[in-house]
Amino acid sequence: MFFSSALLGRKRPVGRRASALLSFLVATAVGFIPGPRLDDGAPPAPESTVTQPSPKASAASGGDDAGPGNDVSWPQCSADLPDDPAFAIVGVNNGLANTTNPCLHQQLDWADDAGGGTGQPPLALYVNTANPGLRGSWWPTNNEYGGKVVANPYGDCRGKEDAACAYMYGYAKAFDDAYLRTISEPGTYLWWLDVETGNSWSGDRNANRADLEGMTDFFHSIGASVGIYSSARQWGQIVGEVGSASSLYTLPSWLAGARSAAQANDMCSAAPLTAGGQVVLTQFVAGGFDYDHSCI
Repeated sequence: MFFSSALLGRKRPVGRRASALLSFLVATAVGFIPGPRLDDGAPPAPESTVTQPSPKASAASGGDDAGPGNDVSWPQCSADLPDDPAFAIVGVNNGLANTTNPCLHQQLDWADDAGGGTGQPPLALYVNTANPGLRGSWWPTNNEYGGKVVANPYGDCRGKEDAACAYMYGYAKAFDDAYLRTISEPGTYLWWLDVETGNSWSGDRNANRADLEGMTDFFHSIGASVGIYSSARQWGQIVGEVGSASSLYTLPSWLAGARSAAQANDMCSAAPLTAGGQVVLTQFVAGGFDYDHSCI
């Protein structure tokens, strides 16, 4: 199996939801007290835009004996979600990298019914990503975050729009996702990085890669698994080719863009987003809903 047995067998922790107060205390304990941080730009439309969700679409087949999974987030906050998905992926943010999905815990409760048995974790999370630079209302000025000095492979961040500060921005957003979004036991999840052109990105693909490496390195530091969600076109535009020395190189790929279950099955043989990775998921649309086909 591509994922560890511990990840494949896990449900949400017995304690279930962490409160906002608990997350605040966790952040304070490591020396970090959050403030408002709003990136410029409107929430992006996902690669597969959900407009008219229908629970009847849950009968669609993804080509796997166990059936397809579903991914949901803020666009589905008022929707009736599909019954008994084979696996579930829940978006943590509200369309931007520095926000919280307003119905996160309702959707996590729904995900408790996910069956598993597809090679995928019964429940995974995904987060929005961005590299806004000085256009955003917050940008790092040093290598300190979360009450510690971060080992930055790109050198010292001094507030410039360069790879060093982009790495720290990505690290900070992942820290916030883990500790400020009321996720219980964040190190036990697979976290998908949602990389789309709808968010703010630098014209420097090296800096964008550093940003995503910062996120990946943080999640790895707490014991979490990481994957990349994108399309080949968007990934090429934002990041481009990734070398073997990058922490992104071996990450699994979740490919967007299929228009049917059959097309999603065919996409399993497409090239991964990084040369050292593997396509483990593909996404398609049925009845206005996002469905996910397991390739493993």
